[in-house]
Amino acid sequence: MNKHVSPKMNRRAFVIGTAAVGTGLAIGLDLPFGGPAVVRAADGAPEVNAWVVVRPDDTVVIRIARSEMGQGSLTGLAQLVAEELECDWSKVTTEYPTPGQSVARKRVWGDFSTGGSRGIRSSQDYVRKGGATARVMLIEAAANEWKVPASECTVAKGVITHKASGKTTTYGKVAEAAAKLTPPADVKLKDPKDWTIAGKGLLRLDTADKTTGTMIYGIDVKLPGMLNAAIKDCPVFGGKLKSYDEAKITGMKGVKKVVKVGDTAVAVVADTWWHAKTALEALPIVWDEGENAKVSSESIAKWLAEGLDDAQPAYVGNKNGDVKAAIAGAAKKVEAVYNYPYQNHATMEPMNATALYTADKCEVWCGTQNGEAVFAAVLEASGLPAEKCDVYKVMPGGGFGRRGQTDYVRQAVMIAKQMPGTPIKLLWSREEDMAHGRYHPITQCKMTGAFDANNNLVALHYRLSGQSILFSLRPEALQNGMDPAAFQGVAQSGEAAFGYSVPNLLIEHAMRNPHVPPGFWRGVNVNHNAIYMECFMDELAQAAGQDPLEFRRKLMGNHPKHLAVLNAVAEKIGWDKPAPQGVYRGIAQVMGYGSYVAGAAEISVTDGNKIKVHRIVASTDPGYVVNPAQVERQIAGSFVYGLSALFYGGCTVKDGKIEQTNFDTYNSMRINEMPKVESVMVPSGGFWGGVGEPTIGVAAPAVLNAYFAATGKRIRSVPLRDQNITFA
Repeated sequence: MNKHVSPKMNRRAFVIGTAAVGTGLAIGLDLPFGGPAVVRAADGAPEVNAWVVVRPDDTVVIRIARSEMGQGSLTGLAQLVAEELECDWSKVTTEYPTPGQSVARKRVWGDFSTGGSRGIRSSQDYVRKGGATARVMLIEAAANEWKVPASECTVAKGVITHKASGKTTTYGKVAEAAAKLTPPADVKLKDPKDWTIAGKGLLRLDTADKTTGTMIYGIDVKLPGMLNAAIKDCPVFGGKLKSYDEAKITGMKGVKKVVKVGDTAVAVVADTWWHAKTALEALPIVWDEGENAKVSSESIAKWLAEGLDDAQPAYVGNKNGDVKAAIAGAAKKVEAVYNYPYQNHATMEPMNATALYTADKCEVWCGTQNGEAVFAAVLEASGLPAEKCDVYKVMPGGGFGRRGQTDYVRQAVMIAKQMPGTPIKLLWSREEDMAHGRYHPITQCKMTGAFDANNNLVALHYRLSGQSILFSLRPEALQNGMDPAAFQGVAQSGEAAFGYSVPNLLIEHAMRNPHVPPGFWRGVNVNHNAIYMECFMDELAQAAGQDPLEFRRKLMGNHPKHLAVLNAVAEKIGWDKPAPQGVYRGIAQVMGYGSYVAGAAEISVTDGNKIKVHRIVASTDPGYVVNPAQVERQIAGSFVYGLSALFYGGCTVKDGKIEQTNFDTYNSMRINEMPKVESVMVPSGGFWGGVGEPTIGVAAPAVLNAYFAATGKRIRSVPLRDQNITFA
């Protein structure tokens, strides 16, 4: 079994709607009126609780509310439920519930949002309880049938046994009776040291379908009578649609309709997407680009640089002592300015959604990182109440934070609303996708370090100037105007805390928000903060005449978990031994998303500008490891993302527009450029940290620090392509 059931797109599923999320899920089915309160799945199998459906053949269907987008959360969450359920892992399958049904059932599945490396760590407790609760109910059902105390019954791999009588049964045989029982008020969860399914490097449940091509992504959705839409939005953020000449494309092959989408976009609907795109390219469009058309990368950089001036207002995120006095009285001072560009998510699958609107119902099929946010967007765009809307999640072809937004879904519903009764699949072109992203925030940072006469670091001033994601996307989360997320990796405390103790410290943020919208780009603020701080730590070590590792260690006595991962990665890379001839090392550490991570790289450089990354090592302490094999893959994937951003990423602005609109100008590293990746897991327990994003932050500073070791040159601006530095 062991697979994920994708939404079915056959005619019956389209007609009845409720089965469109996959075999077995009780979507749209109400609790029966009178009689036993059994919620049944579409195939008649009983739901033991919201998380677990057991079929007569002992197949266990585990509901996963979070989104799988390559990070492995679907398998990890299923492992946690199955661990407590004590079922047969070989008979486990998974499926997505819908946010509409969750809302109708008082949000029984909890949070649907998948981002910030929270897929497992933020839901582990209640999904484990879901599995444990179902186990207790299934055992109780068997005990009731045998008329024995439930305490005398045991279960292993879905087989319940009463040792005294020798009786056995399976989950599938008692699920019907279990579904009628009152769930226990409280259940005890296993100690992780007793895990037999969780904590193991089991194969992912979604790999087989992805490998064979049977997995359904948003771009694959097909419904009877479906038409296709291509769209163009104003290329300058903040601009509007002024006019378009529909007559110029009248009669073009396959074209069904031209529609205005909000105040900023126009779409062509046709029988095929290519016909829609071809007609859209031929459609004369006039834009009102507004004042933002005057903005450029140069004007943004100048504005951010002004924010580095201490005289400008700034929010204080981390402070102790008196930095200014300590710097003024220091024996030696070191200063540096770094900058980090816009970065595009560049998901392989462009944004898309399929919508079907009638006066009585609005349904959407799409890949998303936040089913509930999409559901809310559907309600708003359709104007229909919650009971008349739903969203069917399909696998997204990449997320990285971009599919946490709902702009593409709103557009699909707005188009479908103008063609009631006809399913409309909206697919963005690659150019549209690249030019209308929600980009990694652009920032600059000025850092000043001060030493006493004995080369002890006595002061550190870290002044960040740049965008706030929360200001743009979640202004209600600002704290007296300050964006706490801007301090990820350098915060005073919390899940992304600073890992060094400095007698006099000031970390502040001068918020400046250009018109290009920022978004949660995998790793987000940790990425640039780690580069700034960890590269500057190497600069400080050099100024003090000390080894970069030893310099850090002296500042980390009060940060044992930070120090533990740093020591682990140093040992793995062999920091205390000479590197191979012509090979140079760099090291970095940071805390992000509740986890402690460190990285070390070995590189060689030819001609001063061609870098060969031979080896890159990561250590991580996420508290607990649910699937070690998947953690290893996540670390490797993080390095792909982090190194691609370092070498090739970076979006520039000209005439208010993003200039990089395809992979010819926004590249990604290739297999032959990928170094050997090694990982060390040092889970210390007692907390739950993330895995997917934290390691990205240490990739770039580890390589940049190694580059200095090799060449004696500091690189303070990325991407490296702009410094004429490439992979060897």
